[in-house]
Amino acid sequence: MPRQKVTQQKIAEHVQRLGELYPPISLDSVDRTVKRPDLVTSKYGHVIDYLARVELEVDRNVLELLVLLPDVDDTNRTFYADVWQPQEIQHGLILDRLQQDLGRQPAEPHLDVSFKIKILGALANLKPIQEVAKLLYFLTGASTERQAVLAYNQINSGMRELGEDAIAETIITPIKQQEPGHFAFYRMSAEKMVQNNELKPWQMFLTRVLREKSYNLVGTNAMDRYKADMGGVVVDLGLDDDLAGYAREVGRVEQRLLWAHRQGMDFPPYILKALKESVELYLERGGLTAPAPA
Repeated sequence: MPRQKVTQQKIAEHVQRLGELYPPISLDSVDRTVKRPDLVTSKYGHVIDYLARVELEVDRNVLELLVLLPDVDDTNRTFYADVWQPQEIQHGLILDRLQQDLGRQPAEPHLDVSFKIKILGALANLKPIQEVAKLLYFLTGASTERQAVLAYNQINSGMRELGEDAIAETIITPIKQQEPGHFAFYRMSAEKMVQNNELKPWQMFLTRVLREKSYNLVGTNAMDRYKADMGGVVVDLGLDDDLAGYAREVGRVEQRLLWAHRQGMDFPPYILKALKESVELYLERGGLTAPAPA
């Protein structure tokens, strides 16, 4: 069955619903009671640390958007300024407070806009290049939000197995309820661009080349130390048991939108390559992921 055509109005209505249904989570609304802090730290301390840092990097993400999309429309501006950023920053603050409760160091978000982004941003004043940058932004958002959804689902199940109901019910569950809406925004926005043929064939070709060359897992920032940290997250969550299956989940949107002409491709191979690289870097580092306790 063909997918329903995505319209700008549908996306705008989705953004409005997200803002109405999911106000930013207040720090006062969560219960940070931990029954067995040593066990939670050993199993999920590094994961919480990683996710806290990634969520707190939303401020840099907004700066990158201002660079990449100088002519951004009202719907996108409302999403990232009034919905996404306020929600994500609260996720980061809450997770960072939790990890400090566990005796870990505060998160240190990477807030510098990369040179590559600045270069692409300089070219983005040209409308054809900005259209490519916009589709790349939507694809990156869909990929990263899907990774977040999968991670929070795993953590939620794990916390419940440990009997850490306060964390599961008042922290992880409210956070994971907000992430699918973010994913849907990016997915619909990318679908609209492709369905409406907003990019010419040469622009789609350029998008494929840039995506393949620049793909990074969430929070790795094209830096080996963060890639190794992400490898630790993959291992800690047990996702290394089926990296291909994980790559399939993460890459479903771009496989359908960018690579549909490649018959038999279950997922873009660069996603599995990035996952394997992160796990290998983590293992080469001796499985060391956690900073020294505060």
